[in-house]
Amino acid sequence: MAEAVLTISSKNYSSWSMRGWLLTKFSGLPFREEVVPPDDVDAKAELLLLSPSILVPRLIHDGIKVWDTLAIAEYLNEVRPKAGLLPADRVRRAYCRAICGEMHSGFSALRSALPMNLKGHFPRFKVWSRAVADIDRVTAIWADCLAKFGGPYLFGERSMADAMYAPVVTRFLTYDVKLDAACTGYCETIMAMPEMIEWVGEAKLEPEGIEELEVEF
Repeated sequence: MAEAVLTISSKNYSSWSMRGWLLTKFSGLPFREEVVPPDDVDAKAELLLLSPSILVPRLIHDGIKVWDTLAIAEYLNEVRPKAGLLPADRVRRAYCRAICGEMHSGFSALRSALPMNLKGHFPRFKVWSRAVADIDRVTAIWADCLAKFGGPYLFGERSMADAMYAPVVTRFLTYDVKLDAACTGYCETIMAMPEMIEWVGEAKLEPEGIEELEVEF
């Protein structure tokens, strides 16, 4: 069987690359990274939310190409069912799919107002009013899941939902978003994962910067 290949972009700026990479890591599927430079015209447009070029993430495995993050998650769940990307319980599984879908298709104001930037830190950052509702919805999802399923991850055990919401965790830290104790604890759990430590460490070594994604005051 040919080696799996995951195409990603900037580890500092690309939230969708992070999701695809975490999902593949969580699955345990061995893979090789193929990186599209962030100064690539199409990749830059995608990072700036100007073009749905769908360059990243893209998984190639056993001759199959999968390029949508939710499709990658479902594919990995099929080929690595023991990895637990979806909860075993039907109720939790349905809930997990629902909140992953919400993350996949929503929160546009949050994405625009708080672009992912792992090298950045902006204390006392003033969040656009339109993004506040998105932040409130994310934290409500987290609080509900943690209360219902006991933590430390959204569905107790680690699942695809944690990969989908991990970039939001980094955004909240970058822009100093104030959270309650439960959500703060969840952020600490995500950031302590070995996979996140690896990704963030490599992101901070990236020499490239994208000026348009650096917030100004």
